[in-house]
Amino acid sequence: MNGILLVDKPLEWTSHDVVNFIRRRFRIKKVGHAGTLDPIATGLLVLFLGQSTKSIKDYENDDKEYLAVMGLGCKTFSDDGTGEVITHSIPAYIPESRIRDVFSSFVGTIEQVPPHVSAIKVNGKRSYKMALAGEIAELQPRTRTIYSLEILHYNFPYIIFSMACSRGTYVRKLCSDIGVKLNCSGYMSNLIRVRSGKFTLSDAVSIASLKSINRDDFSNFVINQPDALALRCDKKTELRRYAR
Repeated sequence: MNGILLVDKPLEWTSHDVVNFIRRRFRIKKVGHAGTLDPIATGLLVLFLGQSTKSIKDYENDDKEYLAVMGLGCKTFSDDGTGEVITHSIPAYIPESRIRDVFSSFVGTIEQVPPHVSAIKVNGKRSYKMALAGEIAELQPRTRTIYSLEILHYNFPYIIFSMACSRGTYVRKLCSDIGVKLNCSGYMSNLIRVRSGKFTLSDAVSIASLKSINRDDFSNFVINQPDALALRCDKKTELRRYAR
């Protein structure tokens, strides 16, 4: 079976967990994905099946769009809610106008130093493995683009926001960097990917639904590549759908 499958990745599953599930349940040898989602993140994971795995390289540079929740006053080892808390001190109330000014300063081309808890290799070693062993690697900044960064709701000390960005942008590191610029700590507490290139979360199928169908019905969820090329998405509608 060849084609593209859009999956709504559940919380705590790795991207590889989803790949293995599809391989085993529907007996498909070749399954790959374009764009990893961390276990703490949910939302759109674009899978490629069979001969379509050869096309992953054509999609892996697609820009992404997310909904995220940021917490103020806490710094964690991994820059998200799963990591060990390093410091925790709720700051004095920060006016929304100040937060909007800081958010605006990150729109455009930025130089982002990746988080130490990441899969980036340093001298052949994964950075996260080095960090867990107490060895902090010196990671070089990487040029990334933030196309849009919009605050949707502010309820101190939490900020719900949407963002569109280039491939390889770490949302949790962005939250940490925003916290630094606000003169307090910051971390990412929740993340949903709502778009990858032209594919949107509203067209994705849940793992629960996939568990309830057989191989014949599974083909109804697979998009062939000519159809994929014709897809279009309404970004604003997609964000409103998941920002409720």
